[in-house]
Amino acid sequence: GRRRFDCIGFMYKFFPILRATTFLQKTYERFLKIRGSPREIALGLALGLFVGMTPFMGFQMAIAVFFAAIFKWNKISSAVGVWVSNPLTAPFVYSATYIVGAKVSGSARPFTPPSELGLSNILNLLQKTPEIFWSLIVGGVVLGLPLAVFGYYFAYQSVLKYQQGLRAKIAEKIEKRALKQRARKKRKKRKN
Repeated sequence: GRRRFDCIGFMYKFFPILRATTFLQKTYERFLKIRGSPREIALGLALGLFVGMTPFMGFQMAIAVFFAAIFKWNKISSAVGVWVSNPLTAPFVYSATYIVGAKVSGSARPFTPPSELGLSNILNLLQKTPEIFWSLIVGGVVLGLPLAVFGYYFAYQSVLKYQQGLRAKIAEKIEKRALKQRARKKRKKRKN
């Protein structure tokens, strides 16, 4: 009993991957329990994943929930999908979207941040902002579409399987109750 708890506590403390895996598993289980049809939930997640790849960090959740409400898709799953770009993944997401966007849009040369923040470097950076932003948008669309499609099918199948399993368990419980009630009625008839 107590010894096992200490071992698990030790593992959680010194193996952050175990904590992350547990967090992801709990998040996945909570995602499956979102109310709604599998299609609406999957469409909401796909929308959130797509919006999460855009360079509008800070506004992504509002954008995703707004469009999910308009299309009558699941707003909660759209908000969950946006978290594909979070403080831990943003450097990787935006680097990838910029590189892809720059190649697709034919940007003249890749962006390299200035080594010093002098006034001339800041002005030069501001002049390149539209080009950088455009590359981020193009890259976000190019990478966001397949991610959204994958997310849709993954979410749809996962939620559908979970909901079917839940319905089967409920039907089984109802059947067991019905059998118990029939057995009680038979016993009462025999006694009378």
